[in-house]
Amino acid sequence: MAGASMKDIRLRIKSVTSTMQITKAMQLVASSKLRSARARMEASRPYLEIARDTIADIASHNTGCKSELLTGRELKKRCIVVIAGDRGLAGSYNANVFKLIRTELSDAPYCALPIGRKAREYFSVQGAEVLSGPEKAEGVTMDDCRSMAQEILNRFEQGEIDEVQLVYTGFVSVLTQTARRVRLIPVSLEEPESGARQMIFEPGPEALLKLAMPDYLAGMIFAATCDSVASEQAARRVAMDAATKNAGEMIEDLNLRYNRARQASITQELTEIVAGAESENEEI
Repeated sequence: MAGASMKDIRLRIKSVTSTMQITKAMQLVASSKLRSARARMEASRPYLEIARDTIADIASHNTGCKSELLTGRELKKRCIVVIAGDRGLAGSYNANVFKLIRTELSDAPYCALPIGRKAREYFSVQGAEVLSGPEKAEGVTMDDCRSMAQEILNRFEQGEIDEVQLVYTGFVSVLTQTARRVRLIPVSLEEPESGARQMIFEPGPEALLKLAMPDYLAGMIFAATCDSVASEQAARRVAMDAATKNAGEMIEDLNLRYNRARQASITQELTEIVAGAESENEEI
């Protein structure tokens, strides 16, 4: 029994060591990808700020603008743009995104525009109407976001959808990522500061809003995608680091159990030898 137990422990140690090598490699890959993802995320911020400021100027300084893109309309159908991961093994990254949108799914009929393989798989299981979008979040370009933004605006203008929400994961730090929900249409902006000057736009605010909205939506989706990709790599790095440490602790525990089993086996063999020797002496 002791020999069989030692064999099982050796096989277990070999298995856990192999797993630890995999998790360590995945941690290193995630760390490498995180650096480039953070650089891409930071580079997307200026474009987003300019697009958002343009829409804010139109909304804040032109009270006569009656566009439904700002004022909204009766909610009959919602479009949810959801950015999730391309793979698993990233802790609770994907689960937090899906948990955030569950409260929205029962309020009104909806269609989904998923970005990332996990988001597409989730809505396929839900049986929802799924719009065409990138299969992978990593590598999404601004042109991809412009195509999605134009499709969203076309559906809004045709009355197929009345509200658009964006669900993604905001990158706070390597250890902290937060699932967020932002309303894109009608535009949700902060209240203007008191004493803000009146601005005159040419052409009128509604025409300018129609021209600026595609870039605004594309910028919001692109920036959110960059945040989500960086968050996914950070979450995977943390998860794989924890898995590697747990594997190391498990190997230490298995080595201890193996040494104890080996010691017990040696003790048993010595006991049997001594007992055999004493038996022979007694016979003599």
